[in-house]
Amino acid sequence: MDRRFATSVIFIGFFLLGMVFILWGILLPDLANSLAMSEIVSGAFFTLISLGSIIGAFIGGKYIQKFDFMSLFACLTLLVALLLVGLSSVNHWAWLLLGAFLLGLICSSLFTIGHTMIARLHAERRSHMMGLMDFMFSLGTLAAPLYISVLYLFEHDWRWPLRWLAIAIVLLAAYAWHVAHQGKKLAPHNTIKRKQSLSYRGVIKQPVFLLLALAALGYGAVEFGNANWFVSYAQEGRGFSGEDARLTFAFFTAGMAISRLGFSSLLRWFSAHRLMIILASIMALGAFMIKFAVAPQLMACGNLLVGLGLGGLFPLMLSSAMDIDSDNGPIISGVCVIGSSIGVQLASFGTGFWANFAPITTAFWIIPIGAVWLWAMVWEYSRQIKRITQQAEPATELCTNNKLAETH
Repeated sequence: MDRRFATSVIFIGFFLLGMVFILWGILLPDLANSLAMSEIVSGAFFTLISLGSIIGAFIGGKYIQKFDFMSLFACLTLLVALLLVGLSSVNHWAWLLLGAFLLGLICSSLFTIGHTMIARLHAERRSHMMGLMDFMFSLGTLAAPLYISVLYLFEHDWRWPLRWLAIAIVLLAAYAWHVAHQGKKLAPHNTIKRKQSLSYRGVIKQPVFLLLALAALGYGAVEFGNANWFVSYAQEGRGFSGEDARLTFAFFTAGMAISRLGFSSLLRWFSAHRLMIILASIMALGAFMIKFAVAPQLMACGNLLVGLGLGGLFPLMLSSAMDIDSDNGPIISGVCVIGSSIGVQLASFGTGFWANFAPITTAFWIIPIGAVWLWAMVWEYSRQIKRITQQAEPATELCTNNKLAETH
């Protein structure tokens, strides 16, 4: 398989998945009005996406190794497109909740495939390429508010953004299937091997990977808690218009995109573990700024800081883990997605449940609390990465010296 075409499939896929995941928070006020959704139902919607993601990530991490990655990616993207078309036709929120669960189930497996393929195709520059991959996801989240605003100029109906996006995903599925078919034609027949499923037990027993899961939990809580609830928070809690709330939120997605595009260049001056702490600190500062700010300019600045801190943090943590054990890439990716999905579930449903009994300005405290948790977990995870890296350096030097001695 030509890795240029395979990489392009994953990058385009992550761009469209970014749009798919972020647009629900943007459309939430219109969804709630159209389908008579209470705050608890709105929180349950995001909770079911997270629950589906947890199950999908577990299954994907364990079993995707048995299939051809690109063919499976094509089939799953087609299912996402069909699901979006179905969701655009619902007239009761109960069907929306069922669709949310299925969406999380399918998309989490797509994330696992993408992480694993890019990590293996570009092992020599894993951090950089995984950062670019997540940049494409952030670019999708950045494009989503603009995409919806443009469509709303013609017709203010939440159903049409889903339908047009489904068409784009169908085209991606066709392209992915073509790339998979070409790869099979080029592959020698004797390279086909019986693939085994992987096990979570050996991976999660290691403290560094357990800390990765706990950090991913905080990451999901902050990223998607803010993504799913900020527009509602700005409109209902701070009196913003819908357009101003979406524009302010765009600073968050812009920060994510900038960070993921440029964080790898900072590795020239900072070690991976030190850069993690810097990014986590920027994120925490921004989260508290959003909560305490009233002026739109300060709230936009807080969103930008959260995006700048979070954007590079996830690919940096994940690539550092895969550097330790690349053979278990699908499991490590699954651990990250499961941890992140639990964080999304806690923050999204928790905010909706709290907002049912208190003002949204109070319920939004869950986001800064998640930021504190994430900062603490990243601190400990970075220490583990530093220790493992320092232990590996003498072994690497010894191996190099032995090779030089054999040469002479």
